[in-house]
Amino acid sequence: MILDDLNIIHLPVMKNEILDILKPDRAGSLMVDCTLGEGGHSFAFLDQYQDLKLVCLDADSSIMDIAKRRLSVFGVRATFYNTWYNSFFANYPAELERPDIILFDLGISVFHYKASGRGFSFSRDEKLDMRLNSNLEISAYDIVNSYPEEDLANLIYLYGEERYSRRIASAIVNARKLEPIEMSAKLADIIYHSVPHAYRNGYIHPATRSFQALRIAVNGELERVKSALEDAYSVLKPSGKIGVITFHSLEDRIVKHFFKDIEAKVKVNKNKYAKVPETQQPYIEIITKKPLLATDQECRDNPPSRSAKFRAAIKVRELDI
Repeated sequence: MILDDLNIIHLPVMKNEILDILKPDRAGSLMVDCTLGEGGHSFAFLDQYQDLKLVCLDADSSIMDIAKRRLSVFGVRATFYNTWYNSFFANYPAELERPDIILFDLGISVFHYKASGRGFSFSRDEKLDMRLNSNLEISAYDIVNSYPEEDLANLIYLYGEERYSRRIASAIVNARKLEPIEMSAKLADIIYHSVPHAYRNGYIHPATRSFQALRIAVNGELERVKSALEDAYSVLKPSGKIGVITFHSLEDRIVKHFFKDIEAKVKVNKNKYAKVPETQQPYIEIITKKPLLATDQECRDNPPSRSAKFRAAIKVRELDI
Protein backbone atom coordinates (compact mmCIF):
# COMPACT_ATOMS: atom_id res chain seq x y z
CA MET A 1 0.00 0.00 0.00
CA ILE A 2 1.38 3.40 -1.00
CA LEU A 3 0.86 5.97 1.72
CA ASP A 4 -0.98 9.17 0.85
CA ASP A 5 0.30 11.87 3.21
CA LEU A 6 -1.08 15.06 1.63
CA ASN A 7 -3.57 17.16 3.58
CA ILE A 8 -6.64 15.88 1.74
CA ILE A 9 -10.08 17.00 2.93
CA HIS A 10 -12.36 15.03 0.59
CA LEU A 11 -12.98 11.30 1.12
CA PRO A 12 -13.98 9.23 -1.93
CA VAL A 13 -17.51 7.85 -1.60
CA MET A 14 -18.12 4.06 -1.58
CA LYS A 15 -14.46 3.54 -2.42
CA ASN A 16 -14.24 -0.21 -1.76
CA GLU A 17 -17.52 -1.04 -3.46
CA ILE A 18 -16.60 0.94 -6.58
CA LEU A 19 -13.11 -0.58 -6.68
CA ASP A 20 -14.75 -4.00 -6.82
CA ILE A 21 -17.55 -3.25 -9.30
CA LEU A 22 -15.32 -1.36 -11.75
CA LYS A 23 -12.24 -3.57 -11.37
CA PRO A 24 -10.24 -4.06 -14.60
CA ASP A 25 -10.93 -7.22 -16.56
CA ARG A 26 -7.61 -7.25 -18.43
CA ALA A 27 -4.01 -6.28 -17.86
CA GLY A 28 -3.10 -2.75 -18.94
CA SER A 29 -6.66 -1.45 -18.86
CA LEU A 30 -7.32 2.26 -19.38
CA MET A 31 -9.67 4.10 -17.04
CA VAL A 32 -11.04 7.64 -17.27
CA ASP A 33 -11.80 9.44 -14.01
CA CYS A 34 -14.10 12.17 -15.31
CA THR A 35 -14.21 14.21 -12.12
CA LEU A 36 -10.79 13.93 -10.53
CA GLY A 37 -11.22 16.30 -7.59
CA GLU A 38 -8.47 15.70 -5.06
CA GLY A 39 -7.83 12.32 -6.65
CA GLY A 40 -9.36 9.99 -4.07
CA HIS A 41 -10.88 7.43 -6.40
CA SER A 42 -7.95 7.68 -8.83
CA PHE A 43 -5.46 7.08 -6.03
CA ALA A 44 -7.39 4.02 -4.85
CA PHE A 45 -7.61 2.49 -8.34
CA LEU A 46 -3.96 3.08 -9.19
CA ASP A 47 -2.88 1.70 -5.83
CA GLN A 48 -5.13 -1.37 -6.00
CA TYR A 49 -4.56 -2.32 -9.65
CA GLN A 50 -0.86 -2.09 -10.38
CA ASP A 51 -0.98 -2.16 -14.19
CA LEU A 52 -4.01 0.13 -14.61
CA LYS A 53 -3.52 3.39 -16.51
CA LEU A 54 -5.63 6.45 -15.74
CA VAL A 55 -6.76 9.51 -17.64
CA CYS A 56 -7.78 12.15 -15.09
CA LEU A 57 -10.13 15.03 -15.93
CA ASP A 58 -11.20 18.12 -14.02
CA ALA A 59 -12.47 21.54 -15.04
CA ASP A 60 -10.85 23.16 -12.00
CA SER A 61 -7.11 23.64 -12.42
CA SER A 62 -6.55 24.49 -8.76
CA ILE A 63 -7.90 21.21 -7.44
CA MET A 64 -6.18 19.33 -10.25
CA ASP A 65 -2.84 20.68 -9.03
CA ILE A 66 -3.51 19.04 -5.66
CA ALA A 67 -4.41 15.75 -7.33
CA LYS A 68 -1.30 15.86 -9.55
CA ARG A 69 0.92 16.06 -6.49
CA ARG A 70 -1.03 13.29 -4.82
CA LEU A 71 -0.82 10.96 -7.82
CA SER A 72 2.78 11.78 -8.74
CA VAL A 73 3.89 8.60 -6.94
CA PHE A 74 2.34 6.62 -9.81
CA GLY A 75 4.44 8.33 -12.47
CA VAL A 76 3.30 8.05 -16.09
CA ARG A 77 0.40 5.76 -15.21
CA ALA A 78 -1.69 8.92 -14.65
CA THR A 79 -2.21 11.61 -17.29
CA PHE A 80 -4.19 14.80 -16.80
CA TYR A 81 -6.57 16.96 -18.83
CA ASN A 82 -7.85 20.25 -17.42
CA THR A 83 -11.23 20.20 -19.15
CA TRP A 84 -14.93 19.60 -18.74
CA TYR A 85 -15.77 15.92 -19.09
CA ASN A 86 -18.46 16.52 -21.71
CA SER A 87 -15.99 18.41 -23.90
CA PHE A 88 -13.42 15.65 -23.46
CA PHE A 89 -15.72 12.88 -24.68
CA ALA A 90 -17.22 15.00 -27.45
CA ASN A 91 -13.67 15.51 -28.78
CA TYR A 92 -11.96 12.36 -27.56
CA PRO A 93 -8.19 12.68 -28.10
CA ALA A 94 -6.98 10.70 -31.09
CA GLU A 95 -3.77 9.74 -29.28
CA LEU A 96 -5.68 7.79 -26.61
CA GLU A 97 -6.97 4.25 -26.92
CA ARG A 98 -10.61 3.70 -26.07
CA PRO A 99 -11.15 3.27 -22.31
CA ASP A 100 -12.12 0.05 -20.53
CA ILE A 101 -13.54 1.85 -17.49
CA ILE A 102 -15.21 5.23 -17.04
CA LEU A 103 -16.11 6.75 -13.66
CA PHE A 104 -18.17 9.88 -13.07
CA ASP A 105 -18.34 11.26 -9.53
CA LEU A 106 -20.82 14.09 -9.95
CA GLY A 107 -20.50 15.49 -6.45
CA ILE A 108 -18.74 18.72 -5.65
CA SER A 109 -15.54 18.15 -3.69
CA VAL A 110 -15.41 19.14 -0.03
CA PHE A 111 -12.40 21.19 -1.16
CA HIS A 112 -14.75 23.57 -2.97
CA TYR A 113 -16.88 24.10 0.10
CA LYS A 114 -14.02 24.47 2.56
CA ALA A 115 -11.00 25.76 0.67
CA SER A 116 -11.87 27.27 -2.71
CA GLY A 117 -13.16 30.64 -1.43
CA ARG A 118 -15.79 30.78 -4.19
CA GLY A 119 -18.99 30.96 -2.17
CA PHE A 120 -20.16 27.36 -2.55
CA SER A 121 -21.02 27.13 1.13
CA PHE A 122 -23.57 29.17 3.08
CA SER A 123 -21.58 28.48 6.26
CA ARG A 124 -18.72 30.70 5.04
CA ASP A 125 -18.69 34.38 4.21
CA GLU A 126 -17.16 34.35 0.73
CA LYS A 127 -17.77 36.22 -2.50
CA LEU A 128 -20.51 34.63 -4.57
CA ASP A 129 -18.96 32.87 -7.53
CA MET A 130 -19.51 29.07 -7.61
CA ARG A 131 -17.70 28.60 -10.92
CA LEU A 132 -15.69 25.40 -11.17
CA ASN A 133 -13.80 26.97 -14.03
CA SER A 134 -13.03 30.70 -14.11
CA ASN A 135 -13.59 30.80 -17.88
CA LEU A 136 -17.33 30.47 -17.40
CA GLU A 137 -19.01 33.78 -18.15
CA ILE A 138 -21.81 33.74 -15.58
CA SER A 139 -21.22 33.44 -11.85
CA ALA A 140 -23.63 32.98 -8.96
CA TYR A 141 -23.27 36.72 -8.30
CA ASP A 142 -24.53 37.49 -11.81
CA ILE A 143 -27.57 35.23 -11.44
CA VAL A 144 -28.50 36.49 -7.98
CA ASN A 145 -28.16 40.15 -8.92
CA SER A 146 -29.51 40.23 -12.48
CA TYR A 147 -32.03 37.47 -13.16
CA PRO A 148 -35.68 38.57 -13.27
CA GLU A 149 -37.65 37.38 -10.26
CA GLU A 150 -39.66 34.78 -12.19
CA ASP A 151 -36.55 33.31 -13.82
CA LEU A 152 -34.80 33.19 -10.48
CA ALA A 153 -37.76 31.43 -8.86
CA ASN A 154 -37.97 28.90 -11.68
CA LEU A 155 -34.25 28.18 -11.46
CA ILE A 156 -34.42 27.57 -7.71
CA TYR A 157 -37.47 25.36 -8.10
CA LEU A 158 -36.20 23.29 -11.04
CA TYR A 159 -32.59 22.80 -9.96
CA GLY A 160 -33.07 22.92 -6.20
CA GLU A 161 -36.52 21.34 -5.95
CA GLU A 162 -37.22 24.10 -3.47
CA ARG A 163 -40.94 24.49 -2.60
CA TYR A 164 -40.46 28.07 -1.33
CA SER A 165 -38.66 29.19 -4.48
CA ARG A 166 -41.04 32.10 -5.16
CA ARG A 167 -40.74 33.50 -1.65
CA ILE A 168 -36.96 33.16 -1.80
CA ALA A 169 -36.72 34.82 -5.23
CA SER A 170 -38.92 37.69 -4.07
CA ALA A 171 -36.75 38.25 -1.00
CA ILE A 172 -33.57 38.21 -3.09
CA VAL A 173 -34.94 40.75 -5.57
CA ASN A 174 -36.11 43.07 -2.77
CA ALA A 175 -32.74 42.85 -1.04
CA ARG A 176 -30.70 43.56 -4.15
CA LYS A 177 -32.71 46.74 -4.77
CA LEU A 178 -30.94 48.20 -1.75
CA GLU A 179 -27.45 46.97 -2.62
CA PRO A 180 -25.86 44.12 -4.60
CA ILE A 181 -25.72 40.75 -2.85
CA GLU A 182 -22.01 40.00 -2.98
CA MET A 183 -21.36 37.50 -0.20
CA SER A 184 -22.55 33.95 0.41
CA ALA A 185 -23.40 34.54 4.08
CA LYS A 186 -25.65 37.47 3.18
CA LEU A 187 -27.50 35.43 0.58
CA ALA A 188 -27.98 32.61 3.07
CA ASP A 189 -29.36 35.07 5.62
CA ILE A 190 -31.84 36.49 3.08
CA ILE A 191 -33.05 33.00 2.25
CA TYR A 192 -33.24 32.02 5.92
CA HIS A 193 -35.54 34.92 6.77
CA SER A 194 -37.72 34.49 3.68
CA VAL A 195 -39.08 31.04 4.54
CA PRO A 196 -41.58 30.02 7.26
CA HIS A 197 -40.23 29.72 10.77
CA ALA A 198 -40.83 25.97 10.94
CA TYR A 199 -38.85 25.48 7.73
CA ARG A 200 -35.82 27.22 9.23
CA ASN A 201 -35.48 24.47 11.81
CA GLY A 202 -35.76 21.53 9.45
CA TYR A 203 -33.34 18.71 8.71
CA ILE A 204 -31.23 20.86 6.39
CA HIS A 205 -30.44 24.57 6.31
CA PRO A 206 -33.14 26.43 4.33
CA ALA A 207 -30.49 27.79 1.94
CA THR A 208 -29.22 24.33 0.95
CA ARG A 209 -31.45 23.77 -2.07
CA SER A 210 -31.09 27.33 -3.37
CA PHE A 211 -27.29 27.14 -3.22
CA GLN A 212 -27.44 23.79 -5.02
CA ALA A 213 -29.64 25.32 -7.72
CA LEU A 214 -27.25 28.22 -8.25
CA ARG A 215 -24.23 25.93 -8.47
CA ILE A 216 -25.96 23.66 -10.99
CA ALA A 217 -27.01 26.62 -13.12
CA VAL A 218 -23.61 28.32 -13.03
CA ASN A 219 -21.75 25.19 -14.12
CA GLY A 220 -24.40 23.78 -16.48
CA GLU A 221 -24.18 20.50 -14.59
CA LEU A 222 -27.32 18.73 -15.77
CA GLU A 223 -26.80 19.64 -19.42
CA ARG A 224 -23.24 18.35 -19.25
CA VAL A 225 -24.21 15.01 -17.71
CA LYS A 226 -26.66 13.92 -20.42
CA SER A 227 -24.37 14.71 -23.37
CA ALA A 228 -21.31 13.32 -21.57
CA LEU A 229 -23.00 9.99 -20.87
CA GLU A 230 -23.94 9.58 -24.51
CA ASP A 231 -20.44 10.36 -25.79
CA ALA A 232 -18.75 8.35 -23.04
CA TYR A 233 -20.82 5.28 -23.92
CA SER A 234 -19.83 5.70 -27.58
CA VAL A 235 -16.12 5.97 -26.72
CA LEU A 236 -16.14 3.10 -24.20
CA LYS A 237 -14.88 -0.25 -25.49
CA PRO A 238 -17.41 -3.08 -25.86
CA SER A 239 -17.38 -5.06 -22.57
CA GLY A 240 -16.17 -1.89 -20.84
CA LYS A 241 -17.71 -0.61 -17.61
CA ILE A 242 -19.21 2.76 -16.80
CA GLY A 243 -20.14 3.94 -13.30
CA VAL A 244 -21.75 7.13 -12.05
CA ILE A 245 -22.01 8.54 -8.53
CA THR A 246 -24.80 11.09 -8.08
CA PHE A 247 -25.75 13.22 -5.11
CA HIS A 248 -29.25 14.47 -5.87
CA SER A 249 -32.35 13.17 -7.57
CA LEU A 250 -32.03 15.30 -10.71
CA GLU A 251 -28.68 13.74 -11.65
CA ASP A 252 -29.70 10.25 -10.60
CA ARG A 253 -32.83 10.46 -12.75
CA ILE A 254 -30.73 11.32 -15.81
CA VAL A 255 -28.35 8.40 -15.22
CA LYS A 256 -31.13 5.91 -14.46
CA HIS A 257 -33.07 6.79 -17.62
CA PHE A 258 -29.93 6.81 -19.75
CA PHE A 259 -29.12 3.22 -18.80
CA LYS A 260 -32.76 2.12 -19.05
CA ASP A 261 -33.25 3.74 -22.44
CA ILE A 262 -30.26 1.89 -23.90
CA GLU A 263 -31.42 -1.36 -22.29
CA ALA A 264 -34.82 -0.95 -23.94
CA LYS A 265 -33.37 -0.49 -27.43
CA VAL A 266 -33.63 -4.22 -28.17
CA LYS A 267 -35.98 -6.98 -27.13
CA VAL A 268 -33.75 -9.58 -25.50
CA ASN A 269 -34.46 -13.30 -25.79
CA LYS A 270 -35.00 -14.41 -22.19
CA ASN A 271 -34.52 -18.13 -22.90
CA LYS A 272 -31.06 -18.82 -21.49
CA TYR A 273 -30.80 -22.08 -23.46
CA ALA A 274 -31.45 -20.43 -26.81
CA LYS A 275 -28.71 -19.08 -29.00
CA VAL A 276 -29.43 -15.36 -29.08
CA PRO A 277 -28.86 -13.69 -32.46
CA GLU A 278 -26.57 -10.69 -32.32
CA THR A 279 -29.49 -8.42 -33.23
CA GLN A 280 -31.24 -9.55 -30.04
CA GLN A 281 -28.26 -9.18 -27.74
CA PRO A 282 -28.53 -6.26 -25.34
CA TYR A 283 -26.52 -3.12 -25.88
CA ILE A 284 -25.96 -2.71 -22.17
CA GLU A 285 -26.02 -4.82 -19.02
CA ILE A 286 -27.00 -2.86 -15.95
CA ILE A 287 -24.92 -4.08 -13.01
CA THR A 288 -26.79 -2.16 -10.33
CA LYS A 289 -30.48 -3.02 -10.66
CA LYS A 290 -31.02 -0.62 -7.80
CA PRO A 291 -28.54 2.15 -7.00
CA LEU A 292 -25.82 1.28 -4.55
CA LEU A 293 -25.91 3.34 -1.34
CA ALA A 294 -23.25 4.05 1.25
CA THR A 295 -23.34 1.90 4.38
CA ASP A 296 -24.55 3.33 7.67
CA GLN A 297 -20.98 3.31 8.94
CA GLU A 298 -19.70 5.26 5.95
CA CYS A 299 -22.50 7.79 6.34
CA ARG A 300 -21.37 8.35 9.92
CA ASP A 301 -17.70 8.57 8.98
CA ASN A 302 -18.20 10.61 5.81
CA PRO A 303 -21.47 12.62 5.99
CA PRO A 304 -21.48 13.73 2.28
CA SER A 305 -21.93 10.06 1.35
CA ARG A 306 -25.45 10.06 2.83
CA SER A 307 -27.00 11.33 -0.38
CA ALA A 308 -24.77 9.39 -2.77
CA LYS A 309 -26.10 6.82 -5.25
CA PHE A 310 -23.94 4.68 -7.52
CA ARG A 311 -25.14 3.13 -10.77
CA ALA A 312 -23.00 1.04 -13.08
CA ALA A 313 -23.33 -0.85 -16.36
CA ILE A 314 -21.36 -2.88 -18.88
CA LYS A 315 -21.38 -1.90 -22.54
CA VAL A 316 -22.19 -5.12 -24.37
CA ARG A 317 -22.01 -3.89 -27.97
CA GLU A 318 -21.95 -0.74 -30.03
CA LEU A 319 -25.01 1.47 -30.34
CA ASP A 320 -25.21 4.59 -32.47
CA ILE A 321 -26.84 6.99 -29.99
